[in-house]
Amino acid sequence: MATENTDFKELHWLMDMLQTIDVGMVVLDRDFKIQVWNAFMENHSGLNPVETKDKVIFELFDDLDEAWFRQKAESAFQLKSRAFITWELRPYLFKFKNYRPITGTAEFMYQNVTISPLISVDGSINHVCVTIYDVTDIASNKQALEQTNQTLKILSRTDRLTSLNNRAYWEECLKHESSRLQRYGKKSALIMFDIDHFKQVNDSYGHQGGDEVIREVSNELTKSLRKTDIAGRYGGEEFAIIMPETLAKHALIYCERLRKTIEDTVVIVDEAEIKITISFGICESSDSHADYQSWLERADQALYQAKENGRNQSRVFDLSSLDT
Repeated sequence: MATENTDFKELHWLMDMLQTIDVGMVVLDRDFKIQVWNAFMENHSGLNPVETKDKVIFELFDDLDEAWFRQKAESAFQLKSRAFITWELRPYLFKFKNYRPITGTAEFMYQNVTISPLISVDGSINHVCVTIYDVTDIASNKQALEQTNQTLKILSRTDRLTSLNNRAYWEECLKHESSRLQRYGKKSALIMFDIDHFKQVNDSYGHQGGDEVIREVSNELTKSLRKTDIAGRYGGEEFAIIMPETLAKHALIYCERLRKTIEDTVVIVDEAEIKITISFGICESSDSHADYQSWLERADQALYQAKENGRNQSRVFDLSSLDT
């Protein structure tokens, strides 16, 4: 009699723990009918144990992927081993609303889930226990950290004045493109350009005027780019563009179009109207480029020729001159 009383008390403790623990617990039979539905599940689903008893779980939760969940649970039934589902792989098993005040911006509860086999006295497995852990705080904090790191990564690559790629990151892109071209033997164009007589702009309108001119040129540059093009502020008033899968003659057409746009642009600074022009140097990729630096140097030489010949023009580096 004493033993029966002790067993009854232990069962009472276990049932009390099952109802008060801040973890979801669901026991399913072989037909995926619910046998146990604790208070955590009731509070978050709005369904009490009486409503869920002997109901097929897929009938109560039609957004639960039946084929996927059956496969997960089957490993527990057949292999007698636990199956784990992390929020990174699947944000939730049951789409419960998030209730935590700290992570109130999260739309739903992120969950880690364990599916455990329940071994009967005879050694058979006719039930599995699905345990649902609320990991919304962990998930939200990790996502916030990743977002912050991504923002910092973008900022480290971005020129603050123009929002273009900065020189260091742009050169990394150029190095990658040069390696790609050497591997696959394709053609791309490299463009260098700068603002003509920029020192006079700074002398006449101050650095505020100079910055506004740089921003305006950057805006027009950004609007003119294709999705595949990679532009950067190379330094001061100098800019650079990588145009993948583009021949020099097509890059020249692009440069002339942008040059005329800038020539027609008026920059307003403190009611003063500033007219500017730009000069371009273009170099098509070639097997003769030992590395990306030599490709860059030849585009820069073409830019120098454009400036020497009167500015406000585009020049293509003559690759045939390398053979003479």
